[in-house]
Amino acid sequence: MGITDWLISAEERGNRATGLDRRHTDGAAWTAGNEVRLLVHGASYFGELLRCVRLMRAGDLLLFTDWRGDPDQAMNADGDEISVLLCEAAIRGVVVKGLIWRSHVDAFAFSEQQNRHLGEDIGAAGGECLRDMRVRVGGSHHQKFVVLRHPGRPELDIAFVGGIDLCHSRRDDSDHRGDSQSQPIAAVYGSRPPWHDIQLAIQGPAVGDVETVFRERWEDPAPLSRNPFERIIDALRREDVTPGVLPVQLPDPLPRGSHTVQVLRTYPRRVGYPFAPNGERSIARAYEKVLARAHTLIYVEDQYFWSAEVAACFAAALRASPTLHLIAVLPHHPDQDGRLSQPPNLVGQQGALDLLRAAGGDRVAVYGIENLAGTPVYVHAKVCVIDDVWASVGSDNLNRRSWTYDSELSCAIVDEAVDQRIPLSPSRFGEPAGVFARDLRLTLAREHLDRGVGDDADLVDPRTAFTVFGASAATLARWYADGQRGPRPPGRLRPHDPPRLSRATRAWATPLYRTFYDPDGRPPRLRRRHRF
Repeated sequence: MGITDWLISAEERGNRATGLDRRHTDGAAWTAGNEVRLLVHGASYFGELLRCVRLMRAGDLLLFTDWRGDPDQAMNADGDEISVLLCEAAIRGVVVKGLIWRSHVDAFAFSEQQNRHLGEDIGAAGGECLRDMRVRVGGSHHQKFVVLRHPGRPELDIAFVGGIDLCHSRRDDSDHRGDSQSQPIAAVYGSRPPWHDIQLAIQGPAVGDVETVFRERWEDPAPLSRNPFERIIDALRREDVTPGVLPVQLPDPLPRGSHTVQVLRTYPRRVGYPFAPNGERSIARAYEKVLARAHTLIYVEDQYFWSAEVAACFAAALRASPTLHLIAVLPHHPDQDGRLSQPPNLVGQQGALDLLRAAGGDRVAVYGIENLAGTPVYVHAKVCVIDDVWASVGSDNLNRRSWTYDSELSCAIVDEAVDQRIPLSPSRFGEPAGVFARDLRLTLAREHLDRGVGDDADLVDPRTAFTVFGASAATLARWYADGQRGPRPPGRLRPHDPPRLSRATRAWATPLYRTFYDPDGRPPRLRRRHRF
């Protein structure tokens, strides 16, 4: 057994139409020799993106996709805006190409106007940014990544992949005071919602894979929208709806690190993507494979974690391995608090958590986080670490929509560099803990427990970490139960126990949840077999 046994093969990806795996001369569905850095929170990501884009010059290539883009979003405390950053790059002669989800109308609290204005700004500066509505009804393009290529300077090539949009509310840091440019969500999060999120900075051959994901979407010959009303509006506005020619793709950057990276995706069926005519569900398939190997600890941070089908994969792992524990860090409250919008958000998660607890009992621990002022922190991160061997960061949530319906992009990482701390091998098959996966888990744990760098000796063993998390959350819960007497204990974790919905509420919320909030984009034969 080896670390690549934790990755899916090209055949297991289940999408022969894509060039993503065919482009590898060794036949592998991944690339070795990468260097991956963790950027926790929008402030870290935006600062690094700002630095890298400012190094670009004429002839370089900047590619990006986004779910929402706010032109005036500040990238740093000085107020440097994302639109200005991208436009200045285009003016310098950088080839700037972007794909932003067109979005539903703003009357439904989406981002149609903001996404259009960012594209207009970039177009006026000489770049090209298209609004892409090649999705299923009610679906979205949810991928969030940036690729920077530098002809003649491949050592600067980099890809940023994760869950952070270039928009309001995302520029928060570990103190979790929120972004001053906030996007309103549920009132319980306050006027400046604290926001927990993660992005990866990838250098090495995998940059070419991420670029290929962009090129496949950009070169799709289908119209950007099939809606006749939208096409009329675009014609009246003279909006750019025809993708320009991309420069020839450069050779992949040379190996530079110990990280093997696998690019995973979701595309729905029936949209007619030439690169995924039957859709792609490699994110779901990767989870199915690694969860069957899980032995000691599954560590998850996720915005939703709902859907019986998704929870069933985790529940099966818990039943199969009596030594396996699960820690899940989720938002304490949904981002919507309306009388009609909140129950569908709750009903799916309630059912999923019931499945997990029935399978794992007290081996399952679910938490939310808050800042030191006691304000809940909205967890938007999409992270999973299994046995300190396999780690995944991306745009996908643990729900059926992300695994089958929207477009998503995630990167799975296994590290050839062995973490020398005990236990050397928490896995069932003897693969050693990797430096990247363990450091990712410990970095997040230190933040949630209010600890400094290096203060994690009792967290290295995943089994001990499970106990430490529980003790910290219980201490904070007791402090609240005692009327907050005395100093606030360290730690930001509190047990997450969403309110139980009445039978009547579940009766109307469940169909709405299944059809609108968490739809199924699988072919019928896979739905019938409960497979991805």
